[in-house]
This record gives sequence, C-alpha cells and structure tokens, in this order.
Amino acid sequence: MSIQDKVIAIIADQAVLEPSDVTMDSTLEDLGIDSLGLVESIFAIEEEFDISIPFNANDPGASDFDISSVAAIVAGIEKLMAESKELSGRGT
Repeated sequence: MSIQDKVIAIIADQAVLEPSDVTMDSTLEDLGIDSLGLVESIFAIEEEFDISIPFNANDPGASDFDISSVAAIVAGIEKLMAESKELSGRGT
C-alpha cells in the first residue's frame, strides 16, 4: 500500500467515508473533518508512518506542515519520511 493509499484510508476512517470518496484534491473541511478529527488524523498518521509531524493543533496555520488538502498532507509525509531516512542514514 502506498503512502497516498494509507493517508486516504486514515482520513476516510476519520471522516467515516469510503476511501473512494476521498480524493487528492479533497480538503479536510470538504470531508467534514473538524479540529478534533484533524488531531486524531495527525496522531494516526504519525503512528502509521513512525514520524513526528510538526503540527500545532492550537494554530494549524502556524505549522510548517501543510494540511490544506489530502495531496498536501501526502507531500508533507513524503518529505518528512525522506528527511528521516536521510538523518538515519548518517553515522553518529
């Protein structure tokens, strides 16, 4: 399962929708995900991908992590995973 498919599955679960109802262009608002659902989605994504998302639940707009659409979330996760892989590949 790709990163995109996993993110869509997590977001669909939070929105109580079928994954086929979630597109890359969907916004969380379009899907009916409120702030609590957003936080739960972020936690689920962090757990699924073993990453830490720089996200401020009190001020999502102040975060470097773009949550404007499903595509933006997927891109952010891919970037974090690449950075994590790069850091773990370096010797200490």
